[in-house]
Amino acid sequence: MPTYKQQFNKKHKQKLSQSNSLEDIAKLSGYKLAGLKTIFMKGKGAYKSSPESVRPNVTSAEQWGYSRVYASINPKSKSYNIDKSHLIKRA
Repeated sequence: MPTYKQQFNKKHKQKLSQSNSLEDIAKLSGYKLAGLKTIFMKGKGAYKSSPESVRPNVTSAEQWGYSRVYASINPKSKSYNIDKSHLIKRA
């Protein structure tokens, strides 16, 4: 099953393994950068406050933060329902 990052990249016609900055994700998804930064910081905080719940292949708080962002912008994910209040479309 593809990761949320791979699903995002496929939707936006990029290489599946391509990394994106928060600015890139905001531009491509149409969501405001401020909301994505909030979600990113929530992911980093979760990594630091609950390291036992982090998958072994995740090596940094930033990686966990980006994972949270990619999951949150996918309407089919659990994270979307939790973080959708931060997801505001740009005008």
